[in-house]
Amino acid sequence: MIVSGSVANLGGGFDTLGVAVQLYLRVRIVDVREDGGTRLVVTQSRPPVSGPNAVERAFAHLAERTSRRTPTVFVEVDSDIPMAAGLGSSAAATVAGLRVFERVSGPVDDTTLLGAATWCEGHADNAAPALFGGLTSVVECAGRDPLALRWRWPDELHLVVATPSVGLATAKARAALPDTLPRRDAIFNLQRVLALVHALERRDFAMLREAVQDRWHQPARASLVPLLKEALEIDHPDVAGAFLSGAGPSIALLAYRNLARVEQVLRTMYERAGVAATVRTLRVHQPLEARTGAAASVQERSV
Repeated sequence: MIVSGSVANLGGGFDTLGVAVQLYLRVRIVDVREDGGTRLVVTQSRPPVSGPNAVERAFAHLAERTSRRTPTVFVEVDSDIPMAAGLGSSAAATVAGLRVFERVSGPVDDTTLLGAATWCEGHADNAAPALFGGLTSVVECAGRDPLALRWRWPDELHLVVATPSVGLATAKARAALPDTLPRRDAIFNLQRVLALVHALERRDFAMLREAVQDRWHQPARASLVPLLKEALEIDHPDVAGAFLSGAGPSIALLAYRNLARVEQVLRTMYERAGVAATVRTLRVHQPLEARTGAAASVQERSV
């Protein structure tokens, strides 16, 4: 089975918006022991993971949350999602553990899955798109599991993403954020996150550049992310908008035409600054019900 990576925040939608992208973590069950052990063991992982494994942790948490007993499951994990890059690697691993639990114990409702993923992750904005695909927004409610709202992402709109070779831990990126915001900045972001959802729903791509502006988290993280300020200031006719991907240090540009040219704009910016980075164009991983034909048959195991 496969689980997608994700890009969160999308400018002003801090801890609220996320979109699934076609970078994948793959998990394969290699052995099942009918011993009632209710345990998942990662026997092999690429890339190697040091410390607690998010796949194992999520499996154990969902077992506790649902009070179900399962066999002991042994899996191999292979991920193309770069770690500590702002592309949802931790959320994908968490969702993989939940999906393996479902595979050996039976279906779990969406609300419980999102609640379990949020408990493991600490916030729901990456977990929701990894679970459901496409564009999601989340509503976290006191005393109950969070809710996910699903939105249609235009098929022709791509994300051109640059990932510097130096990672950035989410905890460090969060520590840079201020505790309070001026009212005018809060209003600024609320206006733009609503404009962004509206622009995506209506395919009003001319609105995107303004709709992904942010005053909440990107200014505070600029010193931690190579070339963030320069990327946000890109003025090119083929670039529809620019923003920090999740907590960074990846940076995403929105584009719907001349994708190779947009890749080159981003690649040249990093090369001139002497910063090693991988640049890739990513399509959105759409939810299963939105896929048709061959695309659905290739991706149907992901959700």
